[in-house]
Amino acid sequence: MQAGGNPMTGILVLIPARMASTRLPGKPLADIAGEPMIVRVMRQAQAARIGPVVVATDSEAIAACVEKSGGRAVMTRADHISGSDRIFEALTAADPEHRANIIVNLQGDLPTLPASDLARSIEPLREPGVDIGTLAAEIKRLEERTDSNVVKVIGTPVGQARLRALYFSRALAPWGPGPLFHHIGVYAYRREALHRFVDLPPSPLEQREKLEQLRALEAGMRIDVSIVDTIPLGVDTPEDLERARKMLASSPS
Repeated sequence: MQAGGNPMTGILVLIPARMASTRLPGKPLADIAGEPMIVRVMRQAQAARIGPVVVATDSEAIAACVEKSGGRAVMTRADHISGSDRIFEALTAADPEHRANIIVNLQGDLPTLPASDLARSIEPLREPGVDIGTLAAEIKRLEERTDSNVVKVIGTPVGQARLRALYFSRALAPWGPGPLFHHIGVYAYRREALHRFVDLPPSPLEQREKLEQLRALEAGMRIDVSIVDTIPLGVDTPEDLERARKMLASSPS
C-alpha cells in the first residue's frame, strides 16, 4: 500500500473454485435455480459493490462458464493445497499493478451468502492493527454446538458486533453460559498479510484441528470478526445442494 493511501480502497474479491470436490464432484457448475453455483456466488459478490470480482480456477470448464456469464476468471495450478494458495497465485494475474490493498477470499460454495454480509468482512480492516477480517453468526440450532463440521470462533468483544479472534475450534467452545459463534469462511486480507500467511509453514494447531486460519493466529497475526445475523449454507454434499436449490428457488430474484 502506498504511503498515505486509504486502507479501504483497492479491494479485490477472489473466488477460488475447483472441480475436484471429494463429496460433490463438479459442484461449481451444479445448477441452482437456473444458474451454475459459481455464477450465483459471483453475482452476490458483484452485488456487494466492494470491488472487482475474479474467479480463480484450475478448470477450463469453470473459466468458460464464468466468462460466458460476463465475469472474469484466471487460471491457476491444479496442485494447490488450499484456497488461500490458489488466490495468492491468482492475485499476480488479476492485479499485476498491485492496485488492490485488500484481498477478499470468498469460497465458491456459499451461494446463499448475502451481499451485505460479504461487505461486512472488510470492516475490521478499518482498524490498523487488524491483519485479517472474517465473519461469524451466533449458533441457534442446538445440534450445531457439538457438530465438528461447524467451526466455532472463540473471541473477545472489541466493539459492537465485533470480536477479536483468540481461537477457532471444531469442539464446543468456549465452555459455560453464553453464545457460541459459527465461523463463516470468508477472509479479507491486507495484501501484505496474505503474502505473509502463504509463506508460513502449516502450524501445529492448524494440522490438529484441520483449520487453516489457526496458522495466522499461531504466527501472531490478528483476526477480527464481524458478527452477522445469518449463517449461509455451505454446499459440500448432494443433500446441501438440494437444500440450496429449494432455498434459492423460493427466494425473490
